[in-house]
Amino acid sequence: MAKTILITGSTDGIGLLTAQILADEGHHILLHGRSTDKLTKAAEEVGHGCETYAADLSDIAQVRALANAVRAKHDTLDVLINNAGVLKVPQTPGSALDIRFMVNTIAPYALTQALLPIIPADGRIINLSSAAQAPVDLAALSGQRSGADMDMYAQSKLALTIFTREMAAQHPSGPVMVAVNPGSLLASKMVKEGFGVAGNDLSIGANILKDAALSEDFADKSGQYFDNDAGRFAQPHSAALNADHSADVMRGIEETLAKLTA
Repeated sequence: MAKTILITGSTDGIGLLTAQILADEGHHILLHGRSTDKLTKAAEEVGHGCETYAADLSDIAQVRALANAVRAKHDTLDVLINNAGVLKVPQTPGSALDIRFMVNTIAPYALTQALLPIIPADGRIINLSSAAQAPVDLAALSGQRSGADMDMYAQSKLALTIFTREMAAQHPSGPVMVAVNPGSLLASKMVKEGFGVAGNDLSIGANILKDAALSEDFADKSGQYFDNDAGRFAQPHSAALNADHSADVMRGIEETLAKLTA
């Protein structure tokens, strides 16, 4: 049966290829990106009557507007793939937070919360984590401190992995929520700009995202972390398994989001 699937950051890289694969299999795809021009081009490449939604995920107002736009057109969203992420980009002028935490953690958390009412119990939420994970500095999460690109990126991805686990525990009846490392150093724009290497075949990441969205192998794995470098479900960084650290991070996410929307 055809699914309705929203993929953030789907104008290039893993997101675009995943959209193409799923659309070709008959699913209805909702593309997201910052640039309307890139969205138009991506929609032409994906075809199959896909929809487009423009939003800058570094702006919480635009994150909320994205959720509202999706809910205005759809009563049901079967799959949400929080794919958008940043590593080495200029800080948004006037931003209260390090942009890695905003785009990689706060935005997907806020978007997920806003869309949960239309995601059915048998639906899925796929959060793109990373092999790069590091304990979260709560001062950095709240915008009181920043740091090196890779350090902030790794912390933001652990924070995303933590909220995936915690939200799954809060919703034991579904939807399924999993964090996925799609593969290290894939040939995405982020890898090319951040590491100066061409990267590995993007289909490595796109195929595991398709499986996470649709395969029965993920149907009973809510709250777990899939490491595509190892090709199996695995333990995330040990800090994600620390109950106190996880509670602190969840409180930090909620408090930071509250300040942004006050």
